[in-house]
Amino acid sequence: MPGRVKTRLTPPCTPAQAAALAEAALTDTLHALSAMPAGRRLLVLDGEPGGWLPPGWEVVPQCAGGLDRRLAAAFAHAARLAPDAPALLVGMDTPQLDPAALAEPLSAARRPGLDAWYGPAADGGFWALGLARPTERLAARLLHGVPMSTPGTGAALLHRLAQAGLTVHRLPGLTDVDTVEDARLVADQAPHSRFAARLRALDPVPEVAG
Repeated sequence: MPGRVKTRLTPPCTPAQAAALAEAALTDTLHALSAMPAGRRLLVLDGEPGGWLPPGWEVVPQCAGGLDRRLAAAFAHAARLAPDAPALLVGMDTPQLDPAALAEPLSAARRPGLDAWYGPAADGGFWALGLARPTERLAARLLHGVPMSTPGTGAALLHRLAQAGLTVHRLPGLTDVDTVEDARLVADQAPHSRFAARLRALDPVPEVAG
């Protein structure tokens, strides 16, 4: 919804342009994850899905509260649906995501001995978090109170993972789309994506004087 998503893109983008980029990023992410082997695919959504939702996805509502609470609740929901199954949570800000970069490290052959998967973002946050044996209690222990959307978010989460004694596999680092500069970089990395096409359709996006 314009004005509620990708607000750091405005300006120079209009709220409608930022929302269009957010929709394209989400669509690319969902299609990338649809190409991965998975027992279930859950979209934890604030609002109603649109025509961009691929087949095979279950939609569940986000809970109330901050992002730390919503992420923990998503893991708790996954654990209730499929007890003892691993769960991977991926954000919508990385439309350049390559399914192969996730499929191999998360394969059954690579999972033994691992407790978690962590995908670092270039801005100091994280774009993915996976747990081999998620539970509501573990998710709350790892995520509740972690400051979100800060340069120290990823470090704080890694500290929680270490405190819990979990063996963590690091996934490739990716750039989240937060600013127009990020958007251009990601579009260059995935030139054939919906996101790149949407950004090209918006150009020329005005520059912001710094």
